[in-house]
Amino acid sequence: MKAKLEVLALVLGFIGLCGTITVTALPTWKVSAFIGANLIVMEELWEGLWMTCYRQIDINMQCKVYDSLLILPAELQAARGLMCASVVLVFVSLVVTVLGIKRTNWCGDNMRSKNMTLAIAGSLYLVSFLTTLIPVSWVGHSIISQFYNVVVHEAQKRELGRALYIGWATSGILLTTGIILLVRYDKRRPEEEQLYNQAYLMEEKNVPKQDTVYHPKTESSLHKQKEYV
Repeated sequence: MKAKLEVLALVLGFIGLCGTITVTALPTWKVSAFIGANLIVMEELWEGLWMTCYRQIDINMQCKVYDSLLILPAELQAARGLMCASVVLVFVSLVVTVLGIKRTNWCGDNMRSKNMTLAIAGSLYLVSFLTTLIPVSWVGHSIISQFYNVVVHEAQKRELGRALYIGWATSGILLTTGIILLVRYDKRRPEEEQLYNQAYLMEEKNVPKQDTVYHPKTESSLHKQKEYV
């Protein structure tokens, strides 16, 4: 059961890595909202971190990369940096998790080093959870606030895109992975202390005591007389 939890953390970490890459690359962060007089459903606009795409029924989808970072709103500018950091963090966390599980030969039989590696991996997953949740939630809050803002024109209003839902699901997976690794670290600490105490006791048994003095056994005079006779 213990090994299965570590394997489960590896699988969830890999899913989280795929999820963060997908969310970062998808252009469907914001999609057109067909409300009011905006009834042209044959054309749909997608806005992502890197490009905008126009999707039409009779024409293939056309995408254009943003000409400048400065034309993006503040939430998309921040989402770019945070999502790129999230991808790097999840990749590093996955590598550190592989090094920290018991089945690997990393650090040999040094249980303390493996446990510290596992704790670092769990902490990195929690940080990546925040770097994924914050930009997705920030963009989602901006879309909702503008949708109910009467000052914003209906043609400029957007709805939550598919990438945001994937981002929220991915952040939940990253949070679960981090908790699993930290729980495994907490349960492996008694095993580490037990192995350390056993090694310490074995070392004490092998070291001779310096305070003891060896006294050779002297034969008694009666024994010497018997040998002479």
